[in-house]
Amino acid sequence: MKILTFGELMLRLKTPEHLKILQADTFEASYGGAEANVAVSLATLGNDVSYVTKVPEHQVGQAAINEIRRFGVDTTRVLRGGGRVGIYYFEKGTNIRPTSVVYDRAYSAIAMAEAEEFDWEKLLEGVDLFYFSGITPAISCEIEKTLESALMLCKEKKIQVVCDLNYRGKMWSAKDAQRVMRRLMSYVDVCIANDEDFESSLGIPAYDGDMSRGIEQIESYKEGMLEIQKQFPNCKAVASVLRNLYTVEDGDWMGIYLKDGKFYESPVHKVHSFEAVGAGDAFAGALLHSLVREFEPQELIDFSISASVLKLMIQRDFNLVTENEIQRVMESK
Repeated sequence: MKILTFGELMLRLKTPEHLKILQADTFEASYGGAEANVAVSLATLGNDVSYVTKVPEHQVGQAAINEIRRFGVDTTRVLRGGGRVGIYYFEKGTNIRPTSVVYDRAYSAIAMAEAEEFDWEKLLEGVDLFYFSGITPAISCEIEKTLESALMLCKEKKIQVVCDLNYRGKMWSAKDAQRVMRRLMSYVDVCIANDEDFESSLGIPAYDGDMSRGIEQIESYKEGMLEIQKQFPNCKAVASVLRNLYTVEDGDWMGIYLKDGKFYESPVHKVHSFEAVGAGDAFAGALLHSLVREFEPQELIDFSISASVLKLMIQRDFNLVTENEIQRVMESK
């Protein structure tokens, strides 16, 4: 089965150790981005996955492409051109000091791209499953437009669509997100909604904003998941990650999955994280892998949350773990 993901590939500049951005005089460079992270997870797990984005033709753009290609992602559908790669600055928190991210992604190659540059008839050729997150339509009106064109063609070609709502308040308002995402949800077969995604992206209440007691709110999450399916009957399954976060490093994590009117709950994982970046993308990548491999629903959610918590122990954006490593985490519960 051929999978295609679509989003922005960015340069990540991280401060050394736990320095604040204000203190740093050097930064560690790597690459990432939600849909790129998912693509790398899928490739690492042995799937046939391609990635669509746009990056400049200069050395930084090529380095970004090289980084995901070396892990097995097909980059032949990447568009080239434009002036810059988007950047995000990453400051790792600790204990009660939160992690901080600063975006510098305005006027990036993909943000300046025109909708007509993306030939979806060609880009979707041979594709069985299409993945995007709510970050992608927030990039620009043109990317929102071309994404909807892709989704319309997916519907016509009966290509399965999976979306992680992935709300980013630094990119757009809840009002704008709901205006766009409620429309795009009419094309989505499987949805991932975490924490504030329910309300910010779709206007559906499920979570009160208290990160220290997400798991205790499981019943309201379930009500929100059922409401998603009620409002968007084309959505056949909904998944979510629930967390109790006590400090930046310490927390309890679990997943729930709704399919065919039944909820499936994973065990709770107690974790002390090393770097809390990309865990949601790791969850999404493992969920897609589970769909492609036709895992039973309980195995799907157990596998997905195990991949997610394993990512918390790995630096940088990509979840470079094998199926056997994820299975070992599953078996430990």
